[in-house]
Amino acid sequence: MHYKNLYLIGTSHIAIQSINEVKYSVENLKPRIIALELDLLRLQSLLSPKKQKLKLKDVKRFGIKGFLFNFIGAYIEKKLGKLVGIKPGTEMKTALELAGKHKIGVALIDQDIAITLKNLSDRLTTKEKLRFISDIVKGFFFKKAISINLREVPSKSMIKKLTGQVKKRYPSLYKTLIEDRDLYMAKVLYKIINQYPKDNILAIVGAGHVDGIIKNIKRSKNEG
Repeated sequence: MHYKNLYLIGTSHIAIQSINEVKYSVENLKPRIIALELDLLRLQSLLSPKKQKLKLKDVKRFGIKGFLFNFIGAYIEKKLGKLVGIKPGTEMKTALELAGKHKIGVALIDQDIAITLKNLSDRLTTKEKLRFISDIVKGFFFKKAISINLREVPSKSMIKKLTGQVKKRYPSLYKTLIEDRDLYMAKVLYKIINQYPKDNILAIVGAGHVDGIIKNIKRSKNEG
């Protein structure tokens, strides 16, 4: 999907399809900037050869609920990555390698993960926590995942269906992990595409963020 000089790739962090799309887009678009759905902390974690250790200061910084949710999410993503033989975030590392090879600028456009997880910790209700535990016990997510080809990015209709379920069952999670970050990344990208109006800008984000980012960028244009 693209808007003016901005081209967005909606990825799955464990899909070989996403890695191939990143390679193809960089080689063909020859972007001035590659914008990544990362913040500094996640970039450092992605590039670090050492396994990240649990630290008490991280629990305090993220909030206990945000910390636990992040830990569980990373664990599940890692397990799914093993099923397809791809480490989570490989498409982002591929983009960074290509940026270095072709001397392309890199922009980190995501909100600080500490802010995101702290907001999640503050907002997540008891009802949502109990529902989350119940869904895991029932195998709610895993049953749905069986019908998805992990090597490919889910279709738009599937993404819409899944995000709709999250919004309905976990409104605090949806607002914090999707809605707020869509808006944050859109604001950053809006500045970048206006700074370089004659150059291609390539943004690599999770597939569930693409429509929200475009919507917010168009809204920024109308408001501006």
